[in-house]
Amino acid sequence: MKLIHISDLHLGKRVNEFPMLDDQRYILDEIINITEETDPLAVLIAGDVYDSHTPPAEAVSVLDEFITRLAELGTKVFLISGNHDSADRIAFGSRIFRHGGIYVSPVFDGNIAPVTLDDDYGHVNFYMLPFIKPAHARAKYPDEEILSYTDAIGAAIRHMGIDPAERNVLITHQLVTGAVRCDSETVSVGGSDNVDVSVFDGFDYVALGHLHGPQSAGRDEVRYSGSPLKYSFSECSHIKSVTVIDLGEKGDISIDTIPLAPKHDMRELRGSYSELTLRKNYINTAREDHLHITLTDEDEIPDAIGKLRVIYPNIMRLDYDNTRTRHDPTLSVAEAEAKSPLDLFCDFYKQRNGRDMTEEEESFINALIEKIWEEKE
Repeated sequence: MKLIHISDLHLGKRVNEFPMLDDQRYILDEIINITEETDPLAVLIAGDVYDSHTPPAEAVSVLDEFITRLAELGTKVFLISGNHDSADRIAFGSRIFRHGGIYVSPVFDGNIAPVTLDDDYGHVNFYMLPFIKPAHARAKYPDEEILSYTDAIGAAIRHMGIDPAERNVLITHQLVTGAVRCDSETVSVGGSDNVDVSVFDGFDYVALGHLHGPQSAGRDEVRYSGSPLKYSFSECSHIKSVTVIDLGEKGDISIDTIPLAPKHDMRELRGSYSELTLRKNYINTAREDHLHITLTDEDEIPDAIGKLRVIYPNIMRLDYDNTRTRHDPTLSVAEAEAKSPLDLFCDFYKQRNGRDMTEEEESFINALIEKIWEEKE
């Protein structure tokens, strides 16, 4: 039985105020093409389908088109809600969709019945566990002691009553201890939402969502597919992909990945303004990629981002790295109170301009400060 595992579509997301919907349509088209070529029995979508609990209408339309095209290919779909989704909205129409081979996780009620599909080796049981917190599990299992996320997921799995002699697949959306995170992911302070990988011991494959970097978590069969697109500059080094699983008889599984090529990549460029605007330096680069540019000029370039966008139209972020920005401007309250208004302004001027004020400039600012204080009195 062949399966495709994807997650964290984040439809409707904006990155640095850039709408990503066109890029998302493009990458979903690519996933459709991969589905046609590999002919899996099912596509597993492990949560964070949308970027917010109230997605824009355009995002809903993009998901509708994607699911419809998968169904037209005869591919079954398993879809769960993640922490960015509204479980109620995702669950809408789930009972009707089942008749078309589209299986959507209902709102968590403590009872998770499997969807069973068959192949030449017998049954494969698919369990859909949407994102839950300990409070959700405590409400459904009042007789169990549930203090942590591991306790919550463990309780939910125990109540599934899985048969370890059969092949079992879990689709869930949680943070597994030890997995590598990046800036675009929402996690709790101090790792309090971590789940120990041992709770998944009864499953032949665990299709995880939540983390954007493709990776295994604890063992090869417990895996994050990662997001199909880069959603922060901390993901620049990621190779985005879909995960392809081949389930043979019990204990026989192979896992592979197929890379995804986005419409616009996400990259970081660094250099002086003159270097980045030299034709020989940009003519052979993918100038329409989403870019974070760091200028190394000591002096700020007026309207730098506007000028650079003539060459690099999709700049998402512009920073400077120079003597001024590397200096830590933070003062303690005690240090600030010990300085005069003139001293504080002189410090600010040096931070912004990389040099001390002249005597003439100091004299002018001091006179201006005295005038302001006189007017206030």
